Amino acid sequence: MGGINVSRWLAGGVVAAVVMFVLEGVASVFYMEDMEAALAALGLSMEMTAGIWVVAVLVSLISGLVLVFFYAAARPRFGPGPGTAVIVAVALFLGGYLLSILGYGMIGMYPTGMLVWWGAVGLAEMILAALAGGWVYREAEV
Repeated sequence: MGGINVSRWLAGGVVAAVVMFVLEGVASVFYMEDMEAALAALGLSMEMTAGIWVVAVLVSLISGLVLVFFYAAARPRFGPGPGTAVIVAVALFLGGYLLSILGYGMIGMYPTGMLVWWGAVGLAEMILAALAGGWVYREAEV
């Protein structure tokens, strides 16, 4: 039983991270006004400092690496390919992304419509990132 191909995992993770980062940036136009208004009502701003940009990039990178790690781990059980990538993406979305959105909803931090958009975008991001990262990942040659 072979291990994870680390170089392909890193490459796939970076590709997945880029997909998530770009899609989130583009899709945020659907909910940015609602998010800014909700934060302003709490006395918070969405000013994007250099430090916040660094954190945003790191969060995308970590998310991409985790996504492709679990794709690589799931390949022996479910087989390589897009079906496995989608299974992993949906599982990670349900176990992480959706839970944070539900938490925001429970405390009333953001409007429901915005959270629905955010969730739909997040699920699409995860699936597309998993497909891209999974396309890059290959097992180590023995």
